Amino acid sequence: MQKVSSGIESLDRLIDYIYLGDNVVWEVDAGTSYEIFIKKFIDSFLRQKRDVVYVSFNKSIPTLIKELKRNINENFHIIDCFTSGKGKNDSTFLKAYEEFRKDFDIVKINNPSNLEELSGAIAHLENKISTPTAYVFDSLTGLQDLLKDENLTYSFFTYMCPRLFDVESVAYWILERDAHSQKFKANIRHVTQLVFELYTRKENFFIKALKLARRKNRDAFKPHIYEISADENIEISLLEQSHSIDIGSRLREIRISRNMSQKELAEKVNLTAGFISQMENNQIVPSISSFVQICEALGIKPGEVLSENSLKQEMVIKKEELTARSHQKFSKFNIYKIFSDDNFKAYYLKIPANCVSNGHFLTKKEPEIIFLVKGLITVKTHDFSYLLKEGDFLYLKKNLPERWENKGGDEAEILLISK
Repeated sequence: MQKVSSGIESLDRLIDYIYLGDNVVWEVDAGTSYEIFIKKFIDSFLRQKRDVVYVSFNKSIPTLIKELKRNINENFHIIDCFTSGKGKNDSTFLKAYEEFRKDFDIVKINNPSNLEELSGAIAHLENKISTPTAYVFDSLTGLQDLLKDENLTYSFFTYMCPRLFDVESVAYWILERDAHSQKFKANIRHVTQLVFELYTRKENFFIKALKLARRKNRDAFKPHIYEISADENIEISLLEQSHSIDIGSRLREIRISRNMSQKELAEKVNLTAGFISQMENNQIVPSISSFVQICEALGIKPGEVLSENSLKQEMVIKKEELTARSHQKFSKFNIYKIFSDDNFKAYYLKIPANCVSNGHFLTKKEPEIIFLVKGLITVKTHDFSYLLKEGDFLYLKKNLPERWENKGGDEAEILLISK
């Protein structure tokens, strides 16, 4: 896997550099000097004589050139979505565009809210520059202001992000933290490879990773202070050493104990099942708002998730709680899902007295353990018939049950564990 520098040594150490194909989303607060992170990234690519494409929604051409002029060269390309966007084709901006395009490679988008025109300009540039390329989309928030629709902004991102990943380019995407819905930000985090937030607290600057795909080191998920020197060097250091709580795994165990699928939880909190999956695998850290919503949907207080003892408490499943849940019907008996994960599934079955049923509620041929908690039943497979008394186990390695018979006059209770 080829790595490139972010232009900031301390950030490279923290995240093991930028990987070719990475889309990096920066969720920023005002006053965090995030522009310096962009400058360092651009400088790093241009020093290696690699091409940089800057898609400008928020900055006029004169402002952009003034900020970057001492560093940019013939490998720097601008897609101007500002002049005919926020600039509203003002004569001052149009004149500046005509003047600067004599010395710089600038493509002006006549209708920036037309995503086909913007995508076409990017594709045209790709045909004449080398790869890997660095892209900077200076404001997803600015694009959304033009489109007036969060869904259209998300559609453009979900089209462009995998495309840049496939051609092994690297892209920075900037958005304002408080200008978008939680659903939008959560869905963006699901698609992209890296997400960082930059924020301020008590006159200090903080950086924290919210997603790190393809990385094993999780230290970046902790808050780090960054300091900017007079010559715009950035140094990042850990705020404090603290015990790391595996929030994703805890939420996963609680969800499973509630007999709730990832899709069901996602629908309750208006997120995607993919986001829930990545969160449970600690690839994404949920925002505070999303975390609170998820806890509410699971019927648990946030403090209980963060408590050291909460996981053990959540794994105790009372019989009365289990049977109060919704259940699956198969023939005449009820099936309650106790537990389900990537390793095994456990079910509690209640079979009425004198009940006979053909077939099996599980269709996949996997090893099963059947434990008769109460009653007297016969389980028939293709090859054999087994009479089980209370306390007996039956291990089926290859065959599925083809017939169940409750021989006794009372309701039978079964614990069934399947791979």
